[in-house]
Amino acid sequence: MNSHIPKHVAIIMDGNGRWASMRGLERSKGHQEGTKKLPEIVEGFQKAGVQYLTLYAFSTENWARPKKEVTALMNLLLESIASQLDNLNKNNAKIIHLGDKNSLSKKVQKAINKAETITSTNTGLTLSIAFNYGGRNELIEAIKQIIKDGVNPASINEKLLSNRLYSKDIPDPDIIIRTAGEMRISNFLIWQSAYSEYYFTETLWPDFNKSNIEEALHEYSRRSRKYGAS
Repeated sequence: MNSHIPKHVAIIMDGNGRWASMRGLERSKGHQEGTKKLPEIVEGFQKAGVQYLTLYAFSTENWARPKKEVTALMNLLLESIASQLDNLNKNNAKIIHLGDKNSLSKKVQKAINKAETITSTNTGLTLSIAFNYGGRNELIEAIKQIIKDGVNPASINEKLLSNRLYSKDIPDPDIIIRTAGEMRISNFLIWQSAYSEYYFTETLWPDFNKSNIEEALHEYSRRSRKYGAS
């Protein structure tokens, strides 16, 4: 694999609401438009040689948004799975969920489980959807599991904790991209991103395209990753 191509790209998809507001539309329309980008974005990173792609779709904090918007996001997830699952499966993509399924409706849980099961043996790009995900909550749940397992405190190390995270089956992200000009991590992969590169773009998520992918990957290729060595 080309060392200048990241193995794992994670994206904080921001700007859907702003995109809609700029056009006098409801926020839900921005989320719908953002979801339409998925096939293009997956294809773009896959063709570039990226093996893992993680998308931050719904955070544990997003429950505080207006009920109408939350309901729209839940319905949008169901619609997206229904409309895009076949295509992702045909393209050999493997779908996994990152986050807490338990507080999601049975209908949403069933749809997520279906997507994971159908694509479980695929060997192409692994697409992780962080839905009802929060980095702090992830760490708390991992710690609870360690306590429940009765692990000797002297045996606790980074590997042991990492193996109890939602992301235990995928590598840490090499680069995290955030759209819409915001420069914060918003409780996203806070353990896994300890040595990740960050790339911020003013582009709103519904406008993010293959050109933006190329720009982000080019910027990554110019970075010198030292992992704290110097």
